[in-house]
Amino acid sequence: MTDILVQQDRSIATVVFNRPKMRNAISLAMWQELARVTEGLAKDDSIRAVVFRGAGTEAFAAGADISEFQENRKDSASALHYNKQTAAAYTAIRSCPKPTVAMVYGFCMGGAMAIAMACDLRFAAEGARFGIPAAKLNIIYPVDAVAQLVQLVGPAYAKDILYSARAVDATDALAIGFIQRLVPKEQLEPATYDYLQKVAENAPMSVRGSKVMVQAILDGLTEARRAHLRTLALEVFDSEDFKEGTRAFLEKRVPRFQGR
Repeated sequence: MTDILVQQDRSIATVVFNRPKMRNAISLAMWQELARVTEGLAKDDSIRAVVFRGAGTEAFAAGADISEFQENRKDSASALHYNKQTAAAYTAIRSCPKPTVAMVYGFCMGGAMAIAMACDLRFAAEGARFGIPAAKLNIIYPVDAVAQLVQLVGPAYAKDILYSARAVDATDALAIGFIQRLVPKEQLEPATYDYLQKVAENAPMSVRGSKVMVQAILDGLTEARRAHLRTLALEVFDSEDFKEGTRAFLEKRVPRFQGR
């Protein structure tokens, strides 16, 4: 039984961390597989959105598998190799051109927080808990993940979460902007997939362009980025989907977008 499962329902793919007996703790092999799987989904034209979740409802993931650290992260040399694998997984999720959602039940800790932050959106069930216990292990959290935490919750809350290593409950996570939906446990799965099905029915080029636009704003609007975004915004007017969207509007019907 594989520790990373990939499921597809119509145009939505789900990546499952499948170690429920260990609260879905992520092994080094899983980090490597996560990068490979996500890169594959990014290139799959049949996929329009991706969900990341843990098996069961006890945990999204308890973070990296700390039982491996004495071997795989025992010193700076081994940590460098390990960190390259985790960074590749985070980068694959961040750079995925499809909308991504972390669907969080229960615990979302440590490296799992970075996975959730790498996603576009985070939807959580009541009772979910979030934390970065790096300060309890004498680990300094990766710079790109810290940057995302600051973008999401601001510098003061980011310092609070990192300094204290405390678990933040779902209500507080919603209040500070870390998560975008908080729903009863039994409603999380249908709410997540209903939302993404609506997203998947929209024009893929428009959705993808919006994702690129927001990231460019966060990265800083240099003249080169502005020029690229202007070109991106003009290109859609030559697409089949623009013609289809216009026809559907005039004919008062639901458009059938093909992503071209």
